[in-house]
Amino acid sequence: MSENKIVRVGIGCWIFSPTGQVLLGKRLSTHGNGTWAPPGGHLEFGESPEKCASRELMEETGIIIPENKFHIISFTNDIFPDKHYVTLHYRADNVVDVPQIQEPDKCERWEWFNLDKLPLPLFLPAYNLLRQKSYI
Repeated sequence: MSENKIVRVGIGCWIFSPTGQVLLGKRLSTHGNGTWAPPGGHLEFGESPEKCASRELMEETGIIIPENKFHIISFTNDIFPDKHYVTLHYRADNVVDVPQIQEPDKCERWEWFNLDKLPLPLFLPAYNLLRQKSYI
């Protein structure tokens, strides 16, 4: 089976500040270049989704949140022109840490946004989740 016929599992890490702002990064990778997305990545073989959320957040932003502090929001079925993901969206609240650019080839910058003033365009999984209104 070719790579583009495989459905992969993605993880989105919706990180909220004590004031209710959400952390988004401007993507630089070819997959979603120029769009805004929460930290996240691919679930690895044998890894729990919560462990993946904790790992991806640390790898991308330097922020350390234990896996037991994440809770599931929802999932989305994200079909791109050349890829298909089921994305599990996790949330962690009251984060006060300052995000750092840990992967400068994948993310231009991290910023905190109010939910009613999100930047555009959004990465497809983020857009699909926000359409569900499941993030509150």
